[in-house]
Amino acid sequence: MDVDAVCRSCGKSLPGRSGRKGRSSLYCSAACRQKAYRDRRTEPVDTVRGLIDEVARQVDALVPQPPSVFYSGVTALSSSVGRLRRVARVARDTAHRDRDAREDHKAGEAPETRPDSVTGGAVTESPAVRTAAADPGGTVTGAPESGHGGTVAAGPASAQAGHGEIPLAEGDFAALVESYRRELRVHCYRMSGSYDDAEDLVQETFLRAWRARDGFAGRASPRTWLYRIATNACLDFQRRTARRPQRYEPLPGMNHGDAEPPARVTWLQPYPDEDLPSAEEQPDARAVSRETLELVFLAAVQHLPPRQRAVLVLRDVLGLAAAETAEALEMTVASVNSALQRARPTLRDHLPRRRADWTAEADAREREVLRRYMAAAERLDLDEIATLLSEDITLTMPPNPFWFVGREALTEFLRPSLDPASPMFLGDWRHLPARANGQLAAGGYVRRPGTTVYRAQVLDVLRIEGDRIVEITSFEPHLFPAFGLPLQLPADR
Repeated sequence: MDVDAVCRSCGKSLPGRSGRKGRSSLYCSAACRQKAYRDRRTEPVDTVRGLIDEVARQVDALVPQPPSVFYSGVTALSSSVGRLRRVARVARDTAHRDRDAREDHKAGEAPETRPDSVTGGAVTESPAVRTAAADPGGTVTGAPESGHGGTVAAGPASAQAGHGEIPLAEGDFAALVESYRRELRVHCYRMSGSYDDAEDLVQETFLRAWRARDGFAGRASPRTWLYRIATNACLDFQRRTARRPQRYEPLPGMNHGDAEPPARVTWLQPYPDEDLPSAEEQPDARAVSRETLELVFLAAVQHLPPRQRAVLVLRDVLGLAAAETAEALEMTVASVNSALQRARPTLRDHLPRRRADWTAEADAREREVLRRYMAAAERLDLDEIATLLSEDITLTMPPNPFWFVGREALTEFLRPSLDPASPMFLGDWRHLPARANGQLAAGGYVRRPGTTVYRAQVLDVLRIEGDRIVEITSFEPHLFPAFGLPLQLPADR
């Protein structure tokens, strides 16, 4: 029997994949996936020693025949070695950041003046710095903490002894937190709306957790502990930046359309679907649900005050109970419920009235619309592009000030750049498909007149309803590598 055709949890045969596309499932049911997820959180392999022993076991088990078994064994070994490498990198990088921060503190240098600062600003201020070292998940306001948050919530099996607290070894700490990196990055992305900031905030979360690792004891879930730290790191970040969505303003000499200007969220960035946790890594569908990763949802969430945003994400997106949310944010349950009641209507006011019907048939229609969109752009066929746009199409280009509402205004803007006879002709286009925020996207490359290389120009994330594009959010190309897209294409592709 093919070793990949059985469930990794119970050993039963997996359903056939004839005619199906995409990544194969490793488990026969959601129950088996959940069981495997829980087992991975408690097995000794979650320690550095356990990982090393697992690599040794997999090496010893390698056999060159039959080829399918050999390939499966090498693939599993490669995955384990890759995880061990990531763990080692986390331990090294976090220790270096902690050392640098402490050296800065001794030298009297403010953390925000360092060019390689994780978040570009001080996360905590004295005297709260001392409190945060003992309780990095606590909300930092400059006043002493209440004290109940100083209990660190969790630890893996290797950190549990049943008698008091045992310091978590540096390598085992790295093995623990690395396994939550992807879902924490999604959480920080929802809170901040920025892919770049989310990565910085995950690093800040790891640094805070690192400083509290000696008090890490096995009394609850490490996931809850890390989410608490991450949420409060995001709240501190939002206090420093004080970001607020604005409205786009008309630009002189430009036809934006007759509709009301859309909201302008200058820091909004796309999130690559490939970076989302897999079902095996994160079986809780709510944490990575498509609806709560769409750009329209991310932009709407940015209108909420930071604490309301945190409550809504923890309660409605992650499904935490009111009591858990209150503990994580150091609020009362009544305050949590009140914040949620205020946040929900505000969120609804900033979401589109129509919602897409996410079925397999709808996805197939969306893929066909994307194919036609890319093909028409490569032919410089503005008429075909126009047939794919809804009458009330909206296009925005964060962080740039350009915006258009309505098919007529958008095609008027596009026409000179797609006309080879125009002095504003941009060049020839090529596109590669991508996925961002659970939506279809197109990475656009331009070969300017007189050149021989197509260079990354724009990432268009499309919101499609039925067979029409109702919204395009165009982003600058610096995030192409995060989407697995090259920055250049040869002219003879």
